[in-house]
Amino acid sequence: MRMVLLTALGVGGATVAGSILGFLFKNISHKFSDIVLSFAAGVMLAAAVLGLILPSLEYGGDFGIVITVVGIFAGAFCLTLIDKLVPHLHKLVGPDIESHNNSSLSKVLLFVTAIAIHNLPEGIAAGVSFGSGDVSQALMIAGGIALQNIPEGMVIIGPMLAAGVSPGRTFICAMITGLVEVVGTLIGYLAVSVSAFILPFGLAFAGGTMLYVISDEMIPETHHGDSRGATWALLAGFCIMLISDVLLG
Repeated sequence: MRMVLLTALGVGGATVAGSILGFLFKNISHKFSDIVLSFAAGVMLAAAVLGLILPSLEYGGDFGIVITVVGIFAGAFCLTLIDKLVPHLHKLVGPDIESHNNSSLSKVLLFVTAIAIHNLPEGIAAGVSFGSGDVSQALMIAGGIALQNIPEGMVIIGPMLAAGVSPGRTFICAMITGLVEVVGTLIGYLAVSVSAFILPFGLAFAGGTMLYVISDEMIPETHHGDSRGATWALLAGFCIMLISDVLLG
């Protein structure tokens, strides 16, 4: 349980770390953040397949394929529903969010709320991964999510400051979005700990949410103009995760 708690704090703390970088480097280039986010997408893609979906098939027994497929689509559908209610980053961030301070404040708050809501299933995915008993795999999954949270935390800062929110309140909002992920990690771990019966479905559900995040949010966010660097970074992240999985056995 101590390892899970430390991991939860690390995953949530990555958002806070990203927000600190956002204060220090307000004009960081899209190219750099795209490469970091693409690398994280590659890590998360490998982690979703190797650490969540394949173990779901294994633990599901005779009905493993059915449980896994249903779980993947259930996870993706859950995030689709959330996305319809509260659009995420690439659907909220636009040129107008950093202009007209008073009129954009409500949009900025919606923007931060969206990040917090979308962080919950990502945290759950990190927590559920510990249910398989493979700590090294779970840490890899959590690491991929944490990598994604760093540029996400950086993105929060600029729009809020431009909308007239004080630096102190901006940092508190960033901390709240990270705290949501901590709560999600603990919820995911406790859910699969209570009943081993739901473990195969929970693993597949978490895998489905990660696949959705990668395809719907991370990859589109990294493809601005020349996307070759982002593509190579994704492949590098995937292969590093694959090599780590083989070496750690």
